Amino acid sequence: MRSIRLSAVVIVQTWLAASVATAQPPTIGNCPFFPADNIWNTPIDQLPVAANSATYINTIGTSKVLHPDFGPDPTNGIPYITAPGTQTKYPVTFQYADESDPGPYAIPLNVPIEGGSQSTGDRHAIAVDTDNCILYELYSAYPQTSSWQAGSGAIFNLLSDALRPATWTSADAAGLPILAGLVRYDEIAAGAIHHAIRFTVPQTQRAYVWPARHYASSITDTTYPPMGLRVRLRANYDISGFSATNQIILQALKKYGMMLADNGSAWYISGAPDSRWDNDDLHKLTTITGSAFEVVDVSSLMIDPNSGQARQPGAANACDLNGDGVVDSQDVQIATDAALGKRSCGNADINGDGACNVIDVQRVINAALGGACRTGQ
Repeated sequence: MRSIRLSAVVIVQTWLAASVATAQPPTIGNCPFFPADNIWNTPIDQLPVAANSATYINTIGTSKVLHPDFGPDPTNGIPYITAPGTQTKYPVTFQYADESDPGPYAIPLNVPIEGGSQSTGDRHAIAVDTDNCILYELYSAYPQTSSWQAGSGAIFNLLSDALRPATWTSADAAGLPILAGLVRYDEIAAGAIHHAIRFTVPQTQRAYVWPARHYASSITDTTYPPMGLRVRLRANYDISGFSATNQIILQALKKYGMMLADNGSAWYISGAPDSRWDNDDLHKLTTITGSAFEVVDVSSLMIDPNSGQARQPGAANACDLNGDGVVDSQDVQIATDAALGKRSCGNADINGDGACNVIDVQRVINAALGGACRTGQ
């Protein structure tokens, strides 16, 4: 009976997808950069300032300047490629195999390497299988004759909110996906960035906060920031004098902020190289100092510490599971995935019985079709 009723849910969900406008997460090809209600894609502009904001900002550097670590030079930034589902998958030998997904990895051996083929830096290599929506990332990647040698690596399902196992690294120190936090010129061309941006600081604490999964420091001094820290540009910071391109970046830093992902230079934000970037224009962002930023308390958004799904701020309707102000097919999808065990239950438990099941899905469908969102038993 349960499978029959869930099949009916899928039919209604399909109809809703064709008939109701939905909010969309950042995409690459036909794939989202994780679900729309993922923490990477969740606005934090209305959240409170963290109690220890001033301490962290001072430690990182109030006079240090914002620096776009990308540009038109193909060796400046973190490159990535898209690949079809038929892309050959290569085995990888890892230095940190115990915290790496074993693979194989669908990353071509001739993929652009961060910093160039002769780089001695982080040498990230990234590919997205846009047929299956799988993200492959390697750190310290060196192509061999028919395989890869790398420091660490991670494989992410872009349709899932699943995080890395606790204490595991990824291809990034914080155990986070890299590509989700890159500034891409295609986003500038589209007119908006709808996600948090990856950034680095010189020294971090031996700690991490959600959604990060790993630290990369021996420093126990709590004045240093932990991995996963969320920071935003202050709302009252005047960006009107910047170019249209830079205003898009700065507006994203106000609305979505940036997430601390690695040790590096202070206030360096990450992006993908693209010949369309204007270096002189990007350099004008370096007039912004650390004093223009504040640390955000995102703890209220966490539904499950092992999931990247975020409670959407300002959601007044219990059936509006992603908090975009409307109950639609996207909310039905969230409820259905929770009922099928594909994601954490969280706020999809509409009737409050401690489980996500077909009853909750039916109530979201009813609300999506214009009915009331009935909560409680």
